[in-house]
Amino acid sequence: MAQIHFHSVDTDFKVGQPNFYHKWLLLVFEHFNYHLGEINFIFCNDEYLLELNKKHLAHDYYTDIITFDYVVDRVVSGDLFISVDRLKDNANQLKVDFKDELDRVMAHGLLHLMGYSDNTEAKQREIRAQEDFCLTLRSEI
Repeated sequence: MAQIHFHSVDTDFKVGQPNFYHKWLLLVFEHFNYHLGEINFIFCNDEYLLELNKKHLAHDYYTDIITFDYVVDRVVSGDLFISVDRLKDNANQLKVDFKDELDRVMAHGLLHLMGYSDNTEAKQREIRAQEDFCLTLRSEI
């Protein structure tokens, strides 16, 4: 059954307006011609995500998101672990609203599940442009 779930681990963070997010993310999938499978957004702190990064990716550094991909054909499923600590720091450094940074990172994770990469400068520019587009879709809710 197609669903989007929001969880919190080692943080008190809760997503506000889950209905808004369901509608917005469905628009994102529709635009990219993908279908929703099951998506879990798991919000956590820096230390929790650092341990996942070390264990599963052999990376010893903080990050804002780690995405586990369970996509089959054009049905998008995955677990997206997001550090609330990184979101706050990034929003402060970039001088953007926390919600905008949250939405950008959520879109970023979904774009990875839909095949976008950010391992080169050109691919980073492309995924950033797609993130920007995803953010514009919020106005259609």
